[in-house]
Amino acid sequence: MKEYGKISETAVYSAETVIVGTGAAGFNAADLLHKGGAEDILIVTEGIKAGTSRNTGSDKQTYYKLSLSGSDRDSVRELAQDLYNGRCVDGDIALVEASLSSPSFLRLVDLGVPFPTNRYGEYIGYKTDHDPHRRATSAGPYTSRYMTEKLEAEVKKDGIEILDGYQLVRILTEEDRVKGALFIERKTGKTMAILCRNLILATGGPAGIYSLSVYPMSQFGATGVALEAGAMGRNLTEWQYGLSSLRPRWNVSGSYMQVLPRFVSVDKDGKEYDFLSEYVYSRPEMLSRVFLKGYQWPFDVRKLEKGSSIVDVLCYLEGEKGRKVYLDFIHNPDFLPIPWNELSQEAREYLEASGATGDTPIKRLKKLNEPAYSFYLDKGVDLEKEYLEIGLCAQHNNGGLLMNTWWESNIKGLFPVGECAASHGVYRPGGSALNAGQCGSRRAVSWILEKCTGDWKPDGDALTEKIKEIEDLVSSALQGEMDSDSVYEEVRKEMSLSGSAIRNLDAMRKALSTVDRYLSSFSSIKATSEGRIWSLFQLRNALITQKVYLSAMIDYVEKGGESRGSALYSDEKGEVKPRNLDHRFIYSLEKEEKRPQIQEVKYEKGNVVFSYRDARPIPEDDDFFENVWSQYRRNRNIY
Repeated sequence: MKEYGKISETAVYSAETVIVGTGAAGFNAADLLHKGGAEDILIVTEGIKAGTSRNTGSDKQTYYKLSLSGSDRDSVRELAQDLYNGRCVDGDIALVEASLSSPSFLRLVDLGVPFPTNRYGEYIGYKTDHDPHRRATSAGPYTSRYMTEKLEAEVKKDGIEILDGYQLVRILTEEDRVKGALFIERKTGKTMAILCRNLILATGGPAGIYSLSVYPMSQFGATGVALEAGAMGRNLTEWQYGLSSLRPRWNVSGSYMQVLPRFVSVDKDGKEYDFLSEYVYSRPEMLSRVFLKGYQWPFDVRKLEKGSSIVDVLCYLEGEKGRKVYLDFIHNPDFLPIPWNELSQEAREYLEASGATGDTPIKRLKKLNEPAYSFYLDKGVDLEKEYLEIGLCAQHNNGGLLMNTWWESNIKGLFPVGECAASHGVYRPGGSALNAGQCGSRRAVSWILEKCTGDWKPDGDALTEKIKEIEDLVSSALQGEMDSDSVYEEVRKEMSLSGSAIRNLDAMRKALSTVDRYLSSFSSIKATSEGRIWSLFQLRNALITQKVYLSAMIDYVEKGGESRGSALYSDEKGEVKPRNLDHRFIYSLEKEEKRPQIQEVKYEKGNVVFSYRDARPIPEDDDFFENVWSQYRRNRNIY
C-alpha cells in the first residue's frame, strides 16, 4: 500500500488490486495473484477471524466436486449440466465451475486440507442433495474453516499486507469503472480511501438483513455497498433457509433431526406446547418427517406435502405467535415412547442399524454421533440438561451480484467472488458453494493477471464529492434522534417474518415501506457511541440491501412468479392447498417443464429497475486441440 495524499479530510492510499474479505475465496484470490506474479496487492477486512468460511459448518460440511473415485461415470460436461439443472443458472458459468473443480479441489489438498482418501488414494465421495453421483466430500464439520486457515497461511508466507479492522462503506467509481474503495476504521470511525485498479469483493452473502440467521454474528456482508455503486444483482429472490440453533448459530441438520428430538414452543408466560402433535399427521407420520428433516434440511416447498418441510412451517407459525421454539433432547416427543414399528421403513432401519434406539433423544444422539453432542457442549450448551432454541433461518443466498464468466461485474474492475457472486440459481447440489468460491476467485485472478496488471497510475481527481458525503455522515453520526441498533433490530425482524421462506405480497410491501421510511430519514438515525459509528454504516448497507431484495421479491410476484422451492409465495388462488394451514400457505408451484427466467436488478438513485432473460445454455463442445493450443499460447485463453 502506497501513500497518495488526502482527498478532503480523508487519508488516501493506493494498491493495484484490493481484496475485501478474509474468507476462503478472498485468501485464495490473494495467494493466486501473488503466485501469478502480481506484486501490488492489499487485503482489507473488518475482522480477520470473522466471516462465514471460518465460523460456520454443519454435521458434515460438504465440498462438491467432480468425482475422483469409484467406477461412477462422470465428466466436466456432466457436472456442468447438473449445475445448470439448478434452474436460472447460466450454462457458461456452470461450465467454468465444473472445469475448475478438480484443480481447485486438488490445490486445497496440496495445501493440507484433510479430505479423506481410501487406501489406494482415491478421494472418496458420497451423494448430497441434487447430486446424481457421489461427488460430495468432507473434511468434517469445519471443512471451510480448514480451507480458510490453510489459505491464510499461504498468504502470510507470501507477505501480502493485510489491514484488519476496516469496514467497506463505499465503492468509488467513475463512468462504471472502479477507481477505489472507501473504508472506516471500526475502532475510531475515521475514513480511509484506497485507490485501486481491481477490487475483488469477497465479503460473503448479505448476512445482516435477517434476524433469524445461521450466518455468524461476525458477518454482515457488503452487498448493499456494491448495489449502491451500480453493481447489478441477479437471482436475488433465491435463498436457502433451514432450521438452525440461535445461540450458537448452527444448522440442526443430520443427526440432530434423525434422533427424533421433541419440538417444543414456549410462550411469554412459560407455558410449553408440543405443537407438532397439533397438526393433522399421525404421530408416527410426523416422527418420520422429523427424521427426514436430517436429510432434507433446507426448506423446500416441494417437500411440504410429502416431505419434511411441514416441520419448518410449523416452527415459523410458532414464532409468528410470539413463542420461542426449542429442540428438547431430554424428553421424547409428547413424553411418549417412540413407536418404532410404526415409523417409516427408512427411519426405523437407519436408527436400528446404527443402534440409536435409546429411550431418549440424547441417548440416541450420543450413540449416533457423539461429536454432534460435544459440539454444543464445547459452546456452553449441554443438550443433556437444557433445551436448544431454534428458528427457521437464512443460510445462503443463491443469487447475488451479477458477474460474467471471468467473475467481473457490470462495473469494470469489480470482481465479486464467493457467496456475494450470483453463480447459483434456484437450487444447487449441497456443497457447491465451496467449489464456486474457489473456482470464481481463481477465474477472477486469471483475468486480472492477463489484462489488469502493470502500467497503472492511481487517480482520485473525481472522487472528492463521493468521499465527502461519507465524511459528512461520519461527522453527524452521533446527532440523530433514533438509535441505529434499535432500528436495525426492527428491520431485521420484519425481514425474517415477511421476506424469508414464507412470503406474502402485502407483508413484503409493508416491510419495504418501513425500509424506505428509514432510508429517507437516515440523517435522523444515530450511532450509540463513537466506538460504534461503524454500526450506522452496517445499518445503511442492510437497508439498501433489504430495499433491493424486497423489491426483487415483490416484482417477481407481480410479474406472475410462482413458488420455486426455497420460498413459499402466498397465492389464495393457488393450486396447492396444504392440509390444516391457513390461506397464506396456499400457493402455485412453478412447473419443472417451464423455462424459468433469470431476474436481474439495478439500483439507480433510490429506484430499483428490473429485467428478465433466459439462462444462457452450456456452450457447445467444439474445441479442436490445435486451435485452442494456438489461442492459449497467444493469451492464455483469455478471450
